[in-house]
Amino acid sequence: MDEHDGALRLGNRSFGPGEFALMAIINRTPDSFFDRGATYATDAAYAAIGKAVADGADLVDIGGVKAGYGEPVSEAEELRRTVDFVAGIRERHPDLVISVDTYRSGVARQVAEAGADLINDTWAGADPDLVHAAAEAGTGLVCSHVGGLSPRTDPHRMAYDDVVADVIRTTTALADRALAAGVRRDGILIDPTHDFGKNTLQSLELTRRLDELAATGWPVLVAVSNKDFIGETLELPPGQRGNGTLAALSISAWLGARVFRVHDVPAARQALDFIAVLRGTSQPAGTRRSLA
Repeated sequence: MDEHDGALRLGNRSFGPGEFALMAIINRTPDSFFDRGATYATDAAYAAIGKAVADGADLVDIGGVKAGYGEPVSEAEELRRTVDFVAGIRERHPDLVISVDTYRSGVARQVAEAGADLINDTWAGADPDLVHAAAEAGTGLVCSHVGGLSPRTDPHRMAYDDVVADVIRTTTALADRALAAGVRRDGILIDPTHDFGKNTLQSLELTRRLDELAATGWPVLVAVSNKDFIGETLELPPGQRGNGTLAALSISAWLGARVFRVHDVPAARQALDFIAVLRGTSQPAGTRRSLA
């Protein structure tokens, strides 16, 4: 990657190399694995965004299609769930960074026109035109790793000689392709995409070796919130994975991740603020104890 100042620029925001950015998940789906459609209704979704912003979110990630198995969702239906909603967010929160989780270039173009700043392509360029949509619109782009899976398919007996090396090779190649296509260098992120095309042991390996992804120089996004690798590790259902999520987020932050996609914004904000102080990129809010 070419030399630059290391800042990540999305919408009106700029996040320096030592600054953690928190991305709140807002699912416009009736069947999401975690909230089971809690923010499918428009009013509930707007309320959730307002709360996320108040709790410290820097970005919101809007998804119109469940990631895994479920009812088919046409492009027209995904557009219905996302485009007007993105426009409404932009009107209500002019400076909020808006990300849209989509693998379809047609959706990417329309949500960008409605005000989206980032296209979160969690299916690793399954639509080869999506990178051009991001470039034409001037949005950022998340480059992911799914081990060659097609959208909305779950992993089965995934095998890698070295899962971290495979993730680095794939995501950096996609990032280089995005740069060549005209996507802004300071708007490109890479995502190891825990659990997509990976079993629990492989997702754990990615977490403990996340510093190797950070060493590529591309900003790293992690989306580990309440995922199955945490659930299987601790033998817990989705609603009880909060503590494991915070542990995985904290390790990822310590090892160099910069953007964090989460369900529980207040808990993640506190954890990341504490890690920032430990790393020396921030100062404690108060230091009175034993100093008087």
